[in-house]
Amino acid sequence: MAIDVPAVQILIVDDDPAICEYMRTLLEKDGFVVSTLSDPTLVEQEVRQNSFHVIILDLMMPKLDGIEVLRRIRAIDSDIAVVIFTAHPNLDSAVASMKLDAIDYIKKPFNVDEFREVLARVMKKKGLARTPEEQLHKIIGDTIRSTRKEKELTLKQMSRRTGLSISLLSQIERAESSPSISSLYKIAVALDSRIQDLFGDN
Repeated sequence: MAIDVPAVQILIVDDDPAICEYMRTLLEKDGFVVSTLSDPTLVEQEVRQNSFHVIILDLMMPKLDGIEVLRRIRAIDSDIAVVIFTAHPNLDSAVASMKLDAIDYIKKPFNVDEFREVLARVMKKKGLARTPEEQLHKIIGDTIRSTRKEKELTLKQMSRRTGLSISLLSQIERAESSPSISSLYKIAVALDSRIQDLFGDN
C-alpha cells in the first residue's frame, strides 16, 4: 500500500555556514526537506515565502539574536515549531524563548540521537507523520476507533473480546503503539471485520 507522506520542511538559521551544512546533511539523510540561512535578517522573508514545519534557530548571532528572530517569526506565524539551539544556554534566554512558544531549547554541541529525539517529539506534538510506518499506525488506529464507535463498543468491551489490555487498545487507537499481527487479528475478529479492512481505504 503506497502511503503519501508529506515532506517535512525544516529551516535552519545559524550564522555559521559549517553548522548549517552539517545540519542539512544530517536531516536530509533522515528524509527531511532542508533550507538553511546564515543571515538572520532574511528569516521573515523566508517564512513568508515558504511553508516550514520546523525552524531550528541559533540563539547568538550578529545583526539579530535568536530571541528577536523568534519574536519576528511569531508575528508572522504562531504555529511553526521553533527549536532554539545555543552554545551559551542561560535561564533568561530559555525563559524568553519559552514565552515565545519555542518548543525546545538545545545546548550546542548536541548529541545527534538526542537531537533526533527532540525532533521526533516536535513532529508528534505538531501531528506531522515522520515515516510511512508511523502514517500506517495512524491509519490503523483511526480505522479501529471509528469502527469500534460505529459498533458502539467500549474499550472495556473490546478488551474482553480480544484479551488485550484496555491500555494497549487505547495506545493502538492513538498510534502510540505498534500492533502485532496477532493483536490486529484479534481486533478484527472482535469488530467482525477482515484484518485488511483495518488498513483504511488505501
